[in-house]
Amino acid sequence: MSRLPERTDVVVIGGGVIGASTACRLAEAGVGTVLLERGALGSGSSGTTAGVVRTYFPGNALISSLAVRSLADYQALTERTGTDLGLRRIGLLVLFTDEQQVRDFRHTQAAQHAAGVDVELVTAAEAARLNPLVDERAILAAAWSPEAYACDPAAIVRGYATAARQAGAVLRTETPVTGIDPDGRVHTPAGSIRADTIVCAAGPWAGTVAAMADVRLPVTTYPVEMLLTDAPDSAPRTPLPMTMHPSSLRMRSWGDRILVGMGRPAPDETRQAWLQRVSDHLGTAFPALAGNRLEHGWSGNLDVSPDGMAFIGRDHSRPFLYAAGFSGQGLCQAPAAGEIIRDLVLGKESWTQTAGLSTARCPGLSAQTG
Repeated sequence: MSRLPERTDVVVIGGGVIGASTACRLAEAGVGTVLLERGALGSGSSGTTAGVVRTYFPGNALISSLAVRSLADYQALTERTGTDLGLRRIGLLVLFTDEQQVRDFRHTQAAQHAAGVDVELVTAAEAARLNPLVDERAILAAAWSPEAYACDPAAIVRGYATAARQAGAVLRTETPVTGIDPDGRVHTPAGSIRADTIVCAAGPWAGTVAAMADVRLPVTTYPVEMLLTDAPDSAPRTPLPMTMHPSSLRMRSWGDRILVGMGRPAPDETRQAWLQRVSDHLGTAFPALAGNRLEHGWSGNLDVSPDGMAFIGRDHSRPFLYAAGFSGQGLCQAPAAGEIIRDLVLGKESWTQTAGLSTARCPGLSAQTG
C-alpha cells in the first residue's frame, strides 16, 4: 500500500456516491482533494437502496429541490463523460389511502412545483393504469411524478470517481480512517495526512468518524433488506413504476421480477414475522402478488438522521464539514450535496438556503452551518 501525500486542502472521508460527488466538485473547483474509503468505492449505503433517483419527496420541498438539481447533474454527467448511469425513466407513484393524505398533498403541491418537481394528483383508476398491480378499490388517489429513474448506483459512483480523478483528486480505497487530530491530521494504516478541511461523508460510519474529530453528528445505522418476488402473468412487459404505499411498502420492476422493500423487522419481531407482515401488506395493496414467496435480494446499512433529512453543513468551531444521514435518499441528493459542500469550503454563497440542513436544527448540538 503506497503512502498518502503529506498534506492536502481537503480530505473527504467516504467513497460512496456522496463522497465521490463531493470530491469531484472540489477537485473541479481547483481544490486539492484526497478521498479516503475504508473499503471499495460504493460499498456502503450507495448499493443498499432500490436503485431509483426521483425528484418528488412528499412533504419536503427542500429535499425535492436538491433532488431536482441532482437529476439534472446526472443527465449532464452522462452527456459530458459518456458514462452510462443506467438511467431509465419509470416514474413514481405514491398511493393515498385516506383523505388526510390527499389533503396533505394538495397543501404542499405548490411548494413542490416551486421546487421544480413535476407531480400531480391522479385518480385511483389512473393509478391502476400506471401500475396495473395496484388495487384501485384499496386507494383513494395517488401522486404521480414522471421524473423518477431506475439507475445503476455503482456506475454513478464510478462516474463521479472518474471525473474526480481526471480533475486531480487522489482516491484511496481500502484505507480506513483510524484517528483525527485537532490540527486536521488524519491517520490511516497507510500513514497520516494533514488537511486544512475535513469532510465527513462516511454514511453509516459518519457518527464514528465525526467523534474522532470531537464532533457530535447524530447519525445512526439502520439495517435494511430488499426482497424479490416473481411477477404475475398479468404484469405488463413494460417496467412498473416505483410505487410507494402508506404502510412504507414500496415496489418496482427488477428485470423480470419485482423488487420489494419495507424496512426491517421491529426490535421485538422475528424475521419470519416481518416477512409475513410484508406479505400481508403486499397482498392487500397488490392482490396479484398475494401469497407470493419473498426471497432475499440484498441487505445493508443506511445512515439515518432523527428526522429522516440529511445533515449538510459545518462545525462552528473547526474546519470539519459533514454530509451524512441521508436515510436512504443519498442517490437522489448526492450531486447537490457535493455542490453545497464545495461552496462551504470555498466560502461562497450556496445556490440554496442551507441553514435547515445543518445539525443546528437538532437541539443540543454544537455543529452548525457556517
